[in-house]
Amino acid sequence: MPITMKPANAEPMKELSSYEIVCAAADDKKAWNIAVLDIKDSSLMADYFVICSARNNRQTQSIADNIEEQMEKNGYPILHVEGYHEGKWILIDAGEVIAHVFVEQERQYYDLENLWADAPRIDYEGE
Repeated sequence: MPITMKPANAEPMKELSSYEIVCAAADDKKAWNIAVLDIKDSSLMADYFVICSARNNRQTQSIADNIEEQMEKNGYPILHVEGYHEGKWILIDAGEVIAHVFVEQERQYYDLENLWADAPRIDYEGE
């Protein structure tokens, strides 16, 4: 059996946080304008909100499906999902992170970023 060695300059595998898993899953399905709000100091319901936009209802459902799949795959159970059938605003509660997947018109209307304006933002660059 051949022996394989890790290259000296290879970085160790980094474990992703819950919000990073949500962001990556949304990004994988072409969500755009992904925002992460750190709400742990101002809310008891979660530590993070991840908010993203989709072009239409089918894309919101595809993004939500991928978020659920990736979170469960990484050991984060999905506690509750709302709005899936309508697809305009899908809320996915995974405990410490709550994902909000919007069609853009709904996102502008509800303006969660402004509602939670005091919450610090966490940069997400995508892949």
